[in-house]
Amino acid sequence: MKRKIISGIVVVAVVLAGLAGVKTLQIGKLIGFAKTFTVPPETISSAVAQEQQWQDTLTAVGSINAAQGVTVASEVAGTVTEIAFESGATVAKGDLLVRLDTSSEEAQLRAAEAEVELAKLNTDRLLKLRESNVVSQSEVDTAEATLKQNQANADAIQAVIDKKTIRAPFAGRLGIRLVNLGESLDARKAIVSLQSLEPVYGDFSLPQQTLSVLATGLVVQVASDAYPGQKFEGVVTAINPDLDAVTRSATLQATFANTNDLLRPGMFARMEVILPGTQTVLAVPATAIISAPFGDSVYVIEPQAGSTNLVARQQFVRTGRTLGDYVSVVSGLKPGDTVASSGVFKLHNGAGVVINNEIAPAHSTTPNPPNG
Repeated sequence: MKRKIISGIVVVAVVLAGLAGVKTLQIGKLIGFAKTFTVPPETISSAVAQEQQWQDTLTAVGSINAAQGVTVASEVAGTVTEIAFESGATVAKGDLLVRLDTSSEEAQLRAAEAEVELAKLNTDRLLKLRESNVVSQSEVDTAEATLKQNQANADAIQAVIDKKTIRAPFAGRLGIRLVNLGESLDARKAIVSLQSLEPVYGDFSLPQQTLSVLATGLVVQVASDAYPGQKFEGVVTAINPDLDAVTRSATLQATFANTNDLLRPGMFARMEVILPGTQTVLAVPATAIISAPFGDSVYVIEPQAGSTNLVARQQFVRTGRTLGDYVSVVSGLKPGDTVASSGVFKLHNGAGVVINNEIAPAHSTTPNPPNG
């Protein structure tokens, strides 16, 4: 019995030893493979940092305002008897918008006009009698004064009727109707917004350091998120003579023709004032820049030490203006440096790379992406 137990133990020990040997051999092979394994290089596209001549510009954010814009309201209270416009319609100066009830004023006007007619006849009669010295001059003066007073009363009633006939003060586009037929309006109750959209103004501010290069007549380009890739051109038409005492900035106004009515009052816009001169900048594609809370960086592509293989080296940079697909680099690069322009997010410092620029998109300072 003991011999059987001992034999079983020996067999188990031999099996365990064999398994341990096999596993040791496998682990050794894996370690050897890991020592010889190299990460395959990442395929990227590249671009060369190069000097470019960029137009001098000043940029700011601003807003679009109508050349003329009001909320049309009634000066007097009354009941709406006629609405002569549709929401969003385009109107000319003087077009009827809303008419309030004027029945009582029209009755008063007829009575006043009758009094004017009677006073005029009486005055004419006394003037003829005065020529024959039948009446005194004081009677004539009294009759003329009465005529003027009656005419003034009629004019006052007509003025109330005119105020209850509300017309467009200038040509423009109407907003959404805010009143209904039969509604009793209080004085100054809003009826509809009226905005003149041709032209429009762009109001923005620039620091006082730029005053020496600012002047009316400079070209201004405006861009809005509402129309990606599209710019509207206007000119600086006014510069405030005084500066903001808090921000030390000058307020400017540019005028845009806006013939298609695309720019709307209240719209947020990015303004760019085009200055006469140009400046030399070191530019790289915007896709090469990696933005992070601790700073912007690029991956510079260079040969590995002692080898012809290429590796990526992370380089921190300070960026400046943007123009089209490019970003200017103020510091951190020099002309001729090759940087990764696509695939940068799969790189790390020292990563091997292979450059393939066959499928890389073309970069331009004046991109024109297709619509849609």
